Amino acid sequence: MLRLALVAALMLAPVETPVPLHAGGRVTADGRLGWPGVYFEGRFKGTAVTVSVEADTDHLAVLIDGVERAVLEKPGKVQRRFDGLADGEHVIRVEKLTETQRGYSRMIGVTTNGTPLAPPVHARQVEFIGDSHSVGYGDTATTRNCTPEKVHDTTNTQLAFGPLLAKKWDADYRVIAFSGRGVVRNYAGGNPGETLPVLYPRAIPGEPAAAVQDGWKPQLIVINLGTNDFSTPVHAGEAWKDAAALHADYQSKYVAFVRQLQAANPSARFLLMGAPAFIADVRAVAAATGTTPVAVPQLEFTACNFHPSLKDQQQMADLVEQAARTLK
Repeated sequence: MLRLALVAALMLAPVETPVPLHAGGRVTADGRLGWPGVYFEGRFKGTAVTVSVEADTDHLAVLIDGVERAVLEKPGKVQRRFDGLADGEHVIRVEKLTETQRGYSRMIGVTTNGTPLAPPVHARQVEFIGDSHSVGYGDTATTRNCTPEKVHDTTNTQLAFGPLLAKKWDADYRVIAFSGRGVVRNYAGGNPGETLPVLYPRAIPGEPAAAVQDGWKPQLIVINLGTNDFSTPVHAGEAWKDAAALHADYQSKYVAFVRQLQAANPSARFLLMGAPAFIADVRAVAAATGTTPVAVPQLEFTACNFHPSLKDQQQMADLVEQAARTLK
């Protein structure tokens, strides 16, 4: 009897078909993701869809037809079914909200009880390279005083200036950013030798393996690096004898990094963002590389640990959009 009941249950269980997904951001062949702002999109015709993911510490938002249906918070390995949808075409989207500096999450797959369709296509591709300001570090917080756990839980990269602007443009986007990293110097001189240009080639930021070539050819690359290079004074034992030496090294290494990116992306245009403390350096780098500087004014910094608020993020998105209009 038990066997018959099991067979009957299996016969009644809904049969679902895999939905082909478009991955936005760096994703390994086995579905692992570590950089911020990664997302997956798929289309289907039916009344139900199931999302299967594996995430240790990340928060992953699930949106159907642009409406957030759930946020999976540190879910582990989980399947989440969404049913009762209108019988018609739908867009499913899974977005990584939080920052992962160690470890990774994994997209297992999306299935539907209906008909899978080809995933959405975006004609424009934009890449954002940076630090915590590009990550959206603690951007949804309403206080500057944050524990590490609160920073994690209030970080939403999808509300940072890059994704905000890319979504407005209906563009594919990548956010290659890591909190606390700079061009030649990290925050307070920490983790020497592991600056953003060193991490940039990696498939997963916490692992040394390089990302595979996947046809990503952005038309626009926006870089916002320098806050961590200069936000704290050089201390004894660091590689620079004084601030002047640090500024000179920053300019030299930044020029080399931009030229490396230009060689890999010959058709891309570049915007280099800079805050008041280092915009002069950014302008020098832009002049040397034929790129365009974007001066970021003093922001209110009312989010976690004096980081950009949601208002600040929107202001930066507007500045980048204005600058992009001037590019030919």
